[in-house]
Amino acid sequence: MNQNLLYSIALTAIPNIGDITAKKLIAYCGSAEQVFNEKKPALEKIPGIGEVNAQSIIQNKAFALTLAENELTFIEKHHIKALTFFDENYPKRLTHCEDGPLVIFAKGEFNFNAPKIISIVGTRNATEYGKDFCEKLIADLAPHRPLILSGLAFGIDICAHKAAIKNNLPTVAALAHGLDRIYPSTHTSTAKQMLENGGLVSDFRSGTNPDRENFPKRNRLVAGIADVTIVIESSNKGGSLITAELANSYSRDVFALPGRVTDTQSEGCNALIKSNRAHLLQSVKDLEYIMGWKIEEANKPNQTKLFVDLTAEEKLLVDVLNQQEKTNIDDLALLAKLPMSKTASLLLEMEFKNVVKSLPGKMYKLV
Repeated sequence: MNQNLLYSIALTAIPNIGDITAKKLIAYCGSAEQVFNEKKPALEKIPGIGEVNAQSIIQNKAFALTLAENELTFIEKHHIKALTFFDENYPKRLTHCEDGPLVIFAKGEFNFNAPKIISIVGTRNATEYGKDFCEKLIADLAPHRPLILSGLAFGIDICAHKAAIKNNLPTVAALAHGLDRIYPSTHTSTAKQMLENGGLVSDFRSGTNPDRENFPKRNRLVAGIADVTIVIESSNKGGSLITAELANSYSRDVFALPGRVTDTQSEGCNALIKSNRAHLLQSVKDLEYIMGWKIEEANKPNQTKLFVDLTAEEKLLVDVLNQQEKTNIDDLALLAKLPMSKTASLLLEMEFKNVVKSLPGKMYKLV
């Protein structure tokens, strides 16, 4: 039995202990298991925990561990992957989000760390204008081979999943409930198709119902796992705007499809664009330009330009960047074992030398 996973799942079941607090507890105690072994006075001394949370851990740990054991039995029986925030295969983009889930559950065949991941969200009451644009956009994106992420809901979500399947692109649904069910049930056949090239992801344990309050919580997966979030039709309120706000808070790029000022289903998109919280999206070319994506370079290996004088530390960063299409500055500093301030300074100098190019979201790639 994976003890780390067992205690991590158990920690998520403790009342009043959210993902941010759970990760803080693990950081101070050294492991999820050690959190359960600590005495109440020691827990109370951890900043931000206090007497109430410490008491909650002490009182509920037996129940939480039983629940976690049952969950491990469930995921093993149904071939579900479970990853903790500290696992190597956990979505790297999500590790940069303060409220990234402590544990996520996934089913299917897909890469959480694919080179290009795009979230597409929108109203459940999509118009033909929105659905047509969604289908064409995904077809035009096919040469980039992105992973398409959405929420399996009616309207734009299911349109995005089906368009991805049609264009043989991997597509993943982030769910607001456990992986023991599909909601809405009418999308079960599509969900099964997605398991062949994509899948399902959730941070909710089995037995969790698709309650209203779970959907905003689910949206942080939609925004955090992706490089960019695209809003295709939204009224002036709704989950799509919550996802867009989350993406902005995570320093991700957001795009929105504009509509006529008289169109109710475009009010939210128009407001995002008007307030500079989203780029205006008219075609795939807008996305390619802002994100720095070029089709002709998709399969071309990176090669440092000849005759450029690089320092030993600059060459170290080049070696890291050569291993993948683009890399976040945090990962660059970590992989190169350099201080963040030094990495930022080196990258600026390398930009002047036309060796690297900065991209939205603090990402960098070789020229």
